[in-house]
Amino acid sequence: MADAYMHAWNSRDVDAILALHSDTSTFQVHGRTPVIEGIDALRKAFHGVFELYPNFHGEARRLLLGPEHWLLDWTLHFTLNGSDPREFHCIDIVEVSPEGLVTRKDTFYDYPQAQAAMAGATS
Repeated sequence: MADAYMHAWNSRDVDAILALHSDTSTFQVHGRTPVIEGIDALRKAFHGVFELYPNFHGEARRLLLGPEHWLLDWTLHFTLNGSDPREFHCIDIVEVSPEGLVTRKDTFYDYPQAQAAMAGATS
């Protein structure tokens, strides 16, 4: 499930991502967004992620699995306006229902590193 989820994100396929979420799933980028709930709101938020980070690509650094969750330590790679590649580190905590659907995704990121990447620091 974690591999399929990362593949959907790296394909930048919002419908494929949402197919792995429950109807009442929540998403929050801590320090940047409030809690976002429900498929329609998630659709808008996920499209926003891909607009904010053009050529989005996640690279897994470490995956820790539990019975109804996973923790992913990853690097977000992107480019802005044809710029050099940029990146910053993130942690996702993802809760999964007994039916195998994502019910909650919390993203935490290295804020100073993200600001530097947006300002022009390259990988």
